[in-house]
Amino acid sequence: MSQECCSHEPKTAEKPDSHIHDEHDGHDHSHDHDADFTFQLFLIPITSFVLLMAGIALDYVVKPDWFNGWIRLFFYLICYIPVGFPVLKDAWKSILHSDFFSEFFLMGIATIGAFAIGEYPEAVAVMLFYSVGEVFQSMAVQKAKSNIKNLLDQRPEEITIIENNIPKTINPKNAEIGQVIQLKPGEKLALDGKLLSESGSFNTSALTGESKPSSKKSGETVLAGMINLNTVSLVKINTAYQDSKLSRILELVQNATSQKAKTELFIRKFAKVYTPIVVFLAIGITLLPYFFVEHYEFRNWLYRALIFLVISCPCALVISIPLGYFGGIGAGSRNGILFKGSNFLDILANVKNVVVDKTGTMTEGVFSVQQAFIEKEFNKDQILKYLNVLESKSTHPIATAIHEFVGEVDHALKIENVEEIPGHGLKGNIGGKEILAGNFKLMDRFGIIYTAKHTEVSETLIAIAVDNKFAGYLTISDRIKDDSAFTISELKKLGVKTTMLSGDKTSVVKEVAKKVGIDNAFGELLPEDKVEKVKEIKATNETVAFVGDGVNDAPVVALSDVGIAMGGLGSDATIETADVVIQDDRPSKIPMAIKIGRATKKIVWQNIGLAFGVKAVVLILGAGGLATMWEAVFADVGVALLAILNAVRIQRMRFA
Repeated sequence: MSQECCSHEPKTAEKPDSHIHDEHDGHDHSHDHDADFTFQLFLIPITSFVLLMAGIALDYVVKPDWFNGWIRLFFYLICYIPVGFPVLKDAWKSILHSDFFSEFFLMGIATIGAFAIGEYPEAVAVMLFYSVGEVFQSMAVQKAKSNIKNLLDQRPEEITIIENNIPKTINPKNAEIGQVIQLKPGEKLALDGKLLSESGSFNTSALTGESKPSSKKSGETVLAGMINLNTVSLVKINTAYQDSKLSRILELVQNATSQKAKTELFIRKFAKVYTPIVVFLAIGITLLPYFFVEHYEFRNWLYRALIFLVISCPCALVISIPLGYFGGIGAGSRNGILFKGSNFLDILANVKNVVVDKTGTMTEGVFSVQQAFIEKEFNKDQILKYLNVLESKSTHPIATAIHEFVGEVDHALKIENVEEIPGHGLKGNIGGKEILAGNFKLMDRFGIIYTAKHTEVSETLIAIAVDNKFAGYLTISDRIKDDSAFTISELKKLGVKTTMLSGDKTSVVKEVAKKVGIDNAFGELLPEDKVEKVKEIKATNETVAFVGDGVNDAPVVALSDVGIAMGGLGSDATIETADVVIQDDRPSKIPMAIKIGRATKKIVWQNIGLAFGVKAVVLILGAGGLATMWEAVFADVGVALLAILNAVRIQRMRFA
């Protein structure tokens, strides 16, 4: 069955995802648009309903002599056309695309057949209630999409830029990179940029789902969607409107439904097989009794077949299952979790192992140098200057910590032939001297001799060598995140096993794992070592999720069943690489994502069970002549409405 067969949205309503980057109408008018949208949806079914009630009153209450024959047929056709014509039109389109057995085709032949045997009110009712079901479906989809869009994208229509010390109001879409925005307290930032003011405090709830203020210093990145809280701030634009992080997040969420879950794909394939079988069974119900029933009456058996066709429509399944997954994606977005497809909701629902990186995942990733131990034969200040120059070529958080500890980089020292050795550290030439900085594996790789006591320190170390001689080391500390222990506790409640993999010292990794309660921990791992560890876990045939930065650990992310990236606000590459993005760096969102996946899966299977159960009963009753067309209509539409309401329910659930 074609995708649109159960999801054709009203032609009068603009699809909410068709203008991701367009200018918004503003909050003040949104309620009017919602009201117009609802009115347009209900106008046709209400008109048809009023006419149908008038026809039934003439048929069964007033019973005038003139309401008969062609007049009666013509009146019910007037009732039928507003709700029936769109369906017949879509049925014809489906046939032109070689999709003969669509839901529209089922509804069409059922109602035309009802007209043929004189069951006019029932024929109108079939299309009317189907139309009502479509209205509720469209409203549910519209609400789901609008909730996500309104949650994330509430950028202002106007911004104030400073030109020649004069404030000027412009549309943010017309702003240029390099211009300076003046952001007053309470205003929302419309474009990404760097903070020029000394400091600022921002509400990041539109991006992360968390209203906890985020403090920023001069030179730090601030993003579209953040709300300025305290003082007037100046922000220098560094990204075009359509390329901002918020725009990309919106695009990811809007495109998420293109990645279908296995359940969705199965139902679509099932519908393509199921629908033609139903049509041929209906033909059999009509004709086969002729050979077995003593007093065969064509009209009676045709009526039973029409009932069979009405109740057999897989509308509840084809509508509610995608809607359920879309609800799960929306629930994630509301909590600062981006699922790149409904298939990842399914995978997370079944995950049994969560493998985490240490730095930036379970720890803050904000390092500070505690002490510097330099061998007596070296000049401490000179060694630290060499180290600072070398680390200036790295973007690793440890490099930032070293810069803060040592101070400004000495630009008089010229550096050449800088090489980053993955999983080891840095190598470069400064003033004719070869400088090495990294872990002790780097020292071993270049044959640097050091004493064993240096490796016994239970902190992260940065070892330094100059011209093949060990020069000393720095001790580095990194604070465990406040919710790391809670995260592991929640994962254990969900029956999930945890493992920590890190390139840091084994003693440091095991200490962190012990403090937060992680089951297994392995340190001093190169990227290829992490791959082997994940392969070992996958060999148990259990689903594995890997949580890391999504860039340095790309091989592990690719190998795992689902890659979860921490720090979606900090890295464009992270958003591109991972399957799921946690936007606020909080590890507690990992169990929340699993809960959302499980809740979505539960609701989807509830809808499948409900639809199949009710349909099976009424199909049997209809084929046996124990159910009327009215009962078939109410059963079909009733199941669809219940399934839709159940699917929408996930958007109201709390997962904290």
